[in-house]
Amino acid sequence: MSQSPPRPRPRITAIATAVPESDVHASYTEWAASQLPDERKAALFRRMEARGGISHRYSVLTGSDAAMDFGSFYMNGAEPGTGERMKRYAAAAPDLAMKAIEGLPSTDGITHIVIASCTGFMAPGLDQLIARRLGLSSGVERVSIGFMGCYAGITLLRTAAHIVRSDPTARVLAVSVELCSLHLQETGDIESLLAMGQFADGASAVLVSGEGEGLGLGEGLSLALEESDDLITWTIGDSGFAMHLSGEVPARLAEALDSSDVQKALLGEGHPLSWAVHPGGKSVLDAVERGLSLEKDALAASRCVLDEFGNMSSATVLFVLEKLAQERPANGIALAFGPGLAMEGLRYGWIKADAD
Repeated sequence: MSQSPPRPRPRITAIATAVPESDVHASYTEWAASQLPDERKAALFRRMEARGGISHRYSVLTGSDAAMDFGSFYMNGAEPGTGERMKRYAAAAPDLAMKAIEGLPSTDGITHIVIASCTGFMAPGLDQLIARRLGLSSGVERVSIGFMGCYAGITLLRTAAHIVRSDPTARVLAVSVELCSLHLQETGDIESLLAMGQFADGASAVLVSGEGEGLGLGEGLSLALEESDDLITWTIGDSGFAMHLSGEVPARLAEALDSSDVQKALLGEGHPLSWAVHPGGKSVLDAVERGLSLEKDALAASRCVLDEFGNMSSATVLFVLEKLAQERPANGIALAFGPGLAMEGLRYGWIKADAD
């Protein structure tokens, strides 16, 4: 009986990232503080925001909209409705996605497109628009991953890897684009303002295939915490998508990561040399360090991305992997967290060109 040929080892052969031009971190801080008429609360918000580990966040909003001037998108007498926010998404998301894709060395021979985005809806979708702009065959296979939240970046990579395992000739373009800045909400709640003050816009583009040198994609990991449905929620309302991020998240996350079952799943094959952890916030990274007893600089790449760009939802972990891939790590684990309190993970490690 003849044996079937071994399945190819999927690997990332190129990563490119992009952010819009408008740095809105400072203007957001002023807008958010203006929601707090009590001067003591406003001062407290500013102090806590300054300790968040973020220096810059970027938005597709421009001009007076980005500056949050009177009469602009968020300062026009009423909150913009979901329909108006989706118009902005449909206009800006394809351009930002293409900006990331243009950073790839080549998109020749693409057979599949996988898209992840949880900050907007449009039809025809980003998958069709990107394929058309790239001049790809109308028969290119397409998959769209929507509304999973920040951990969709891991699901995006796992999906691309599964495609390559099932089709050795596949060349997959995987793209994440998130426009979080379109979903700010007026509120006098400091916890909500601090949560919104972490999010930003960004896009990542990745090529995945079964040939060549690159960052190999291995076993996937998944975990959903019991009784955690209210910790992180992402609700569609009349004025955009409202994020709720409970202050309990860091403690619950550290507790979960410290459990024997999770430790065995993550560290059963030995301590990885590299960690690509989604920077959901400074307190989240601190919690991961505590829960897994990591060295002080183990999450340096994640902290750097958080500082330079903020939390760009599903695109962010790919920004971290872009930095770490330059070091060609022999082994590592990527982790991201999202609604409920769920975790998605993926093992990775560098593959040489002659190790197909």
